[in-house]
Amino acid sequence: MKAAARLSSVLRLAGAAILGACVATPALAQFSDNKIKIGVLTDISGLYADNTGMGSVVAAQMAIEDAGGAVNGVPVELITGDHQNKADIGATLARKWYDTESVDAIVDVPNSAVALAVQGITREKNRIVLFSSSATSDLTGKACSPNGAHWTYDTYALSKVVGSALVQAGQKDWFFITADYAFGHTLEAETTNVVKASGGSVLGSVRVPANSADYSSFLLQAQSSKAGVVGLATAGADTQNAIKQAAEFGLSRYGKKIATLLMAINEVHSVGLANAGGILLTSPFYWDLSDETRAFAKRFFEKRKIMPSLYQAGVYSAVAHYLKAMKSAGTDKPDVTMAEMRKLPINDFMTKNGTLREDGRVIREMHVFEVKKPEESKAAWDYYKHVRTVAGEDAFRPLADKACPLLK
Repeated sequence: MKAAARLSSVLRLAGAAILGACVATPALAQFSDNKIKIGVLTDISGLYADNTGMGSVVAAQMAIEDAGGAVNGVPVELITGDHQNKADIGATLARKWYDTESVDAIVDVPNSAVALAVQGITREKNRIVLFSSSATSDLTGKACSPNGAHWTYDTYALSKVVGSALVQAGQKDWFFITADYAFGHTLEAETTNVVKASGGSVLGSVRVPANSADYSSFLLQAQSSKAGVVGLATAGADTQNAIKQAAEFGLSRYGKKIATLLMAINEVHSVGLANAGGILLTSPFYWDLSDETRAFAKRFFEKRKIMPSLYQAGVYSAVAHYLKAMKSAGTDKPDVTMAEMRKLPINDFMTKNGTLREDGRVIREMHVFEVKKPEESKAAWDYYKHVRTVAGEDAFRPLADKACPLLK
């Protein structure tokens, strides 16, 4: 009898353990492989490495750490890849990550050509991609996807905010120096539309190969034009080279106003205020804009010894919201997670009550800044003067345009 009682007790305990396990594991069962894997696909060795690169990796890691390193008890893992600014390499890495590395989401992706390739693969594999450094508005236009979110900025907002600001200030005649690839072409075309719609005109443009070291012939064409504004539809090291050489040529002495349609703070740091002072630019983020941005920047600076760029801030924001949405939804299923990301407001140091639209566009405020002249800067990294804030609804392409096929 005693043996039978002991056996009965053991069976009851075993049954309770099995039942407890069944009760304890449903949350885990909603997460594939019982882990969450995020891949930072970025430029570690090329012309965008300073703006993105390992700084984007650090930003993603900070977001994971701030989430406790896990979602509902499921650990979050981070991996990194260098796409070398080549669409085929970026696409190969993305496919490998999805097929053999069990990556749930890819983030960052500087270079528009790479981003467009990764967008298609992500949709095919039914995962998630969060673009922070990619510029082309086609990601929420003709190439939109239910699996993609364009997080930080795009060519439409860059052209709309700075283009309209300068034309309204009386700078109506433009000449473009344009990077000869998808990003530059799109940015020039969209800024041209804004300038003309605002009552201005475009008097000419010149296409520049990527990684050009000598801008003399291009600047001479801009100098000889009758345009008051020289718009740089370039990025990364190309923008830095153009600004340095424009200062050497003394374009400002010829009455030319330089508008950098895309420029990060570390690029201003590199070229110096003596070269960049007075330039207008658009950004959703500046480290010294508020107490919250300063707190984030201080933590980032301790790790990287440089202030965060708008792209790196966007990586943090995207990863943080992605993890928050999974925690709320209780799953990493892409369709459920994306639905939750659209449902939840985006609130962090760089975004207040932002929204993720059906076309994948994140709507947030954008800012116009003027780069300070050397005598105006009071401390290290004190580089920008805030000119104006533009509401997200006014900065980004309206849904009414129905540029995204998903909306039709």
